[in-house]
Amino acid sequence: PDPMPLPRLGRGSMGGTQSLALPLGKGPHLVGCTDVMVGHTRQGLFLRLFYPCLPRAGAERPLWIPRYEYCGGLADFAHRSRRWCAPLLSVAVGSCRVPVSWNGPFKPCSSGYPLIIFSHGLGAFRTLYSSVCSELASWGFAVAALEHRDHSASMTYFCTAEAGREEWIPYRRVPQGQKEFYFRNKQVHQRAEECVRALRLFEDIGSGKSVPNVLHQDFDLSVLKDSIDLTKVAVMGHSFGGVTAVLALVKEPGFRCAVALDAWMFPLENALYSEVPKPVLFINTEKFQTPESVAKMKRLSSRNSQTKIITILGSVHQSQTDFTFLTGKLISRILGTRGALDPHKALDITSRAALAFLQRHLNLEEEFDQWDNLLQGLGDSVVPEAPFCRSNL
Repeated sequence: PDPMPLPRLGRGSMGGTQSLALPLGKGPHLVGCTDVMVGHTRQGLFLRLFYPCLPRAGAERPLWIPRYEYCGGLADFAHRSRRWCAPLLSVAVGSCRVPVSWNGPFKPCSSGYPLIIFSHGLGAFRTLYSSVCSELASWGFAVAALEHRDHSASMTYFCTAEAGREEWIPYRRVPQGQKEFYFRNKQVHQRAEECVRALRLFEDIGSGKSVPNVLHQDFDLSVLKDSIDLTKVAVMGHSFGGVTAVLALVKEPGFRCAVALDAWMFPLENALYSEVPKPVLFINTEKFQTPESVAKMKRLSSRNSQTKIITILGSVHQSQTDFTFLTGKLISRILGTRGALDPHKALDITSRAALAFLQRHLNLEEEFDQWDNLLQGLGDSVVPEAPFCRSNL
């Protein structure tokens, strides 16, 4: 099955307004965001950066679906007709905005914000995890949400050197006759390498190199120069992005730990399990994982006592994406975007467990250790490991 099933939009679902009510970050900082694209080939990088910002009167909020083309990509990914599903999606969620300040003034930090590189799931793109990324940014992190160019995003693009020309990279299914493992394994390696390149980008900025943003945003990347602590970097992701984060630990010593949200462990080759040198926090949802997948996570936790596996009860795979915050009558037509647990509560558990883990492994001097019990799977709606790992005695 696709690890990232999309909302199923029924034909008769235009009745009622569909909207996205993304929560504001609960941390002490206001959050800004900007898009960064470097290079004029697909070997460049594309990411959305969430960061602590200063207040600004009349701040604009960015669109959740940044361009109409992404609606077509989502339709294709969901095996729906682009002709009717893309306009439907555009009408339903095309005007939804993320509650952050677009290109808002960066809030300098002499001690440096820790950095998180975030990797999206299959069929997603850089904006679909805005709720968790902005939550972490509100607690004092710079969060770089990548848009991968391995054909796993439902749609993405790069700008060629020829002025104004864009080249779009669509989602690609496993080619007929090819084994899925080999196809996905190649992708996960490309994705992990993009995570490493993202870290290099921030190292370049930190060393004072001029990094031209192809997108000509109203945001000067050089303001980050002395405000990011490159000794405190973690990698994080959801689903295909969760396993990408695990592999990135193998490829790059600069990543000190990984947070894997409902990781899809299938694409990782067995030989690499013994190579994962750093701790991983696996935050699983109740409905997605299989015993085989959890067994792979346990191979890592048996090697590293700091690697933790917890499950959020009443959550589904989509609970860790923004789709869980969709409201309106369409929701009855959309299957599987929301579990029994309130989405705000699921986000709280996810972000607090992540913060406690990041404090521990990035040596942060915050008070995130108040949520340490979550790392043991202790608390309301949380269990250690997976529900099916526990005996019924």
